[in-house]
Parts: sequence; C-alpha cells; structure tokens
Amino acid sequence: MNDFMFQIIAIVIYMLAMILIGFYAFSRTKSLNDYMLGGRNLGPAVTALSAGAADMSGWLLMGLPGAIYLSGLAEAWIAIGLTIGAYLNWVFVAPRLRTYTQVSNDSITIPSYLDNRLKENGKVLRIVSGIIIFLFFTFYVSSGLVAGGVFFEESFGLGYHTGLFIVGAVVVIYTLFGGFLGVSYTDAIQGLIMFFALILVPAIGVFVTGGIMETFTEITSINPNLLSFVSGTTALGIISALAWGLGYFGQPHIIVRFMAIKSVNETKRARRIGIGWMALSMIGAILTALVGIAYYHQNTGVKLSDPEAVFIALGQIIFHPFIAGIMLAAVLAAIMSTISSQLIVTSSALVEDIYKAIFKTNATDAKYVFLGRMAVLIVSMIAFILAWEQTNSILKLVSFAWAGFGASFGPIILLTLYWRKITAVGALAGMITGSVTVFVWGYSKLGKIMYEIVPGFIFCFIVTVIVSLITYKPNAKIEREFDETLSLLEKDE
Repeated sequence: MNDFMFQIIAIVIYMLAMILIGFYAFSRTKSLNDYMLGGRNLGPAVTALSAGAADMSGWLLMGLPGAIYLSGLAEAWIAIGLTIGAYLNWVFVAPRLRTYTQVSNDSITIPSYLDNRLKENGKVLRIVSGIIIFLFFTFYVSSGLVAGGVFFEESFGLGYHTGLFIVGAVVVIYTLFGGFLGVSYTDAIQGLIMFFALILVPAIGVFVTGGIMETFTEITSINPNLLSFVSGTTALGIISALAWGLGYFGQPHIIVRFMAIKSVNETKRARRIGIGWMALSMIGAILTALVGIAYYHQNTGVKLSDPEAVFIALGQIIFHPFIAGIMLAAVLAAIMSTISSQLIVTSSALVEDIYKAIFKTNATDAKYVFLGRMAVLIVSMIAFILAWEQTNSILKLVSFAWAGFGASFGPIILLTLYWRKITAVGALAGMITGSVTVFVWGYSKLGKIMYEIVPGFIFCFIVTVIVSLITYKPNAKIEREFDETLSLLEKDE
C-alpha cells in the first residue's frame, strides 16, 4: 500500500467518525432546546474543547505556523492576545451568561438573550442581531468551505470543487442531524486531534533537527531576530495584535457554549481545560514553525513551497504515512469544527430570532427543529454557491468578521451582564456604531495602522453607555432578574 492510500484511509476514518457522532447526537435531540443548545447539559470538557476547536479554525495549524516561519516570534502577539482574551472571556462572561440566560426567560440564543434581558418588546434588537449573525456567518462559513476545497486540492491533488463538495457534505450531514450536540461532540473530538497533532509534530521534530539547543542555534545562525518578539514590530502593531483578544466577548459561536454548560460551577473546570488546551496548542504551533525553520535550513535540498504548509510538511516527513494522514485530518478538523459551529448558530438565528420574532407562531418543537435543519441546509447552499469561485476576498472577510462581531456584540454582552442601566435603544445604537466603525475603519487607510476592532469596540461601548443614560427608565422586572442573577452566582461560588 502506498503512502497516498494510507493518508486517504486516515481521512476517511476521521470523516466517518464525525458522521457517526452526528447520528448519535441525533438520537439524543428531542426538543428545540436540545437542537440549538444541547439542553444546557454539556460537561466541562466538551464545552471547553468544542469552544476551542470552534474558535481556532485552520489558522492555528496553518496561518500561525506560516507567519512565524516567515517572520519569527514577532508574529506570536496575536496568539498571546487571543489566549488572554479567551481567559478573560471564561472568567467574566461564562458564569454570568450561563446564569443570566436561564434567569431571563431561558434564552437559547444571543439575540433572544439581548431581547429578553433588555425587555425590548418590539423585537427590533432581536431581529437586527439575528440578521447580523446570518449575514456575517454565511460568508464566514463560505470562507471555511473555500479552505476545505483548497486543502483537498493541495494535499491530495483533487479538484478544488471536489474538495469543496466533500467538506460541505460531511459537515452538513452531522450538523443538520446532530444539531448543537452533534456540533459540540464532533468539535470536542476535533479539538483533541488538533491538540495531539500540535504536541507531537514539534516534540518529535526537534529530535530530527538534532535537539532543542541545536534547533535554536540553527535558527540564530539564520537570523537572530527570528527569536525576537519585538524585532520589526511597532507599539501600534503589538496593540493591534493583542486586540484580537477583544473579539472573544462578542463571538456568538464561542459564547453560546457558555450558555450550554451543565452548571455555573462547571465553568471553572471548563476554563482550566480550555485555557490549558489553548495555551499548549498555541505553543505547539509556534514550536512547529521554529522546528520547520531549522529543518529546512539544515536540509537545503528539501524545499517548502508554501510556509503555511509547514505543519503538514513536517508531519509527512517525520511520521508513518497513516500517522501523517492523521496530521492532515487535524487540519481538516480545524476547518470543519469552525464551519459546523457557525452553521448551527446561523440556523438558530434564522429560526429563533428572525422567523419566530416576525411571525410570532407557537408551533411544536418538532416543527422548529425541522425548520432549524432546513436553515442549516439553506445557509450551507448559499455558502457553497459563494465558495464556488475561489476568491481571496472571502478569506479576508474572516478577520473583518471577527472584528465586526467583537465590536458590535462584545461591549453589549459585557454591559448587559454587569450594568443595570443599559437599554435596548442604547444597545442598538452601540451595535450599529460598532459595525459601522469596523467597516469604515477597516476599508480605509487607518486599517493599516491599527486593527479595526480597537476603535469599533471603544466607540460601541461609549455610544451604548451615553444613549442608555439618556433613555434609561427603571424597570422592576429587569431589576429583579439582575438581582436574581447576582444571588444565584453568589450561591454557586
């Protein structure tokens, strides 16, 4: 059996496992709450690993190692900012959001939480939030499908459209049938695959390059600045990189995991697992790049055509073809876990926040679950059409969408959790301000100076506070729910 067949077998086993997990979750999905939030019954490990896998996408295994391979440790500031942001998200958002969403009419989506928390009877805030999620995530899913098509094209020589169809079909099957549970279980497994791959490649690779000291000596001989965190950077550049961490507070596909965990007490265990996974995975990605620099300098006859493929290339050099196939599956896992998470959140927004808010129907859970599955299919088809013509503009939207969600939802989420006086009008004004700022800043020359999430987040926060103070009127039910949330949190500490 040749190397190619070993790798194909590994990928097929991985994809079949994802589909089987999806059907297992299907058997446990009985209600709309199950389909969209897993019945609020996720354990800490599944919550933490699925949140991490949904977050990272292919950037962790390809983008980050590729950037460091080219420019050195100065590119690691984004990883540092993301790790700090994820930790703060677990500390300040997870416990309160889990409690408040249940206190406030058992909200199962972010838009429904904002609507219920702020008592916005006109449903405008809920519908606008749902539309923002639908628009951004449809393109976000499309960018993931593009990455999947490129992956199969470059790794196995299959046509781009063939790869697009394979990735799209598998993700849609386990997301459509398994719902939130299927997505969470598969994401957790995918997170483990990514974790072990990122630990094994640099751990074994360093022996191929002669050892730890020899590896760093080799890198230093090429360019000492490759091991510097500040060489070639500016203060604004470092701030922009660290500011990626601000995005976590407003990412619907990540913070929805906090709403689904079994209890508030479990968030502490989940935080330790999640941040441990993230920190070690980031370190593994960075070390993979450094080992790659040393290896390709030592072996001048071996060429690396694409720096972003350094993880894949090292895996194929170091390991048996079947294990190398598992390394390829890790890249695919990173891509697919993000697509599936975004699909289920978009489906939830369409059914729970747009359809139910506009038509005000009281259908059975079975009908809503059916509509949720149809929404997954419709969004997938739109994203598939957008991805058919491979374009870089869709891939560039990822950083733009991260800033958009972070700046439009992040300050609003924090203020609803920690400030009694935020109003629906203030939240809507802030959300619009954050979105517009990100768009204008990102597409102007200012975007080259500083990442647009920084001004977007700040302006959204300021506008929300000012407008809320102007429009604030005491509401006994809001006060009661806020106090109840604080009381429940104190009992759980």
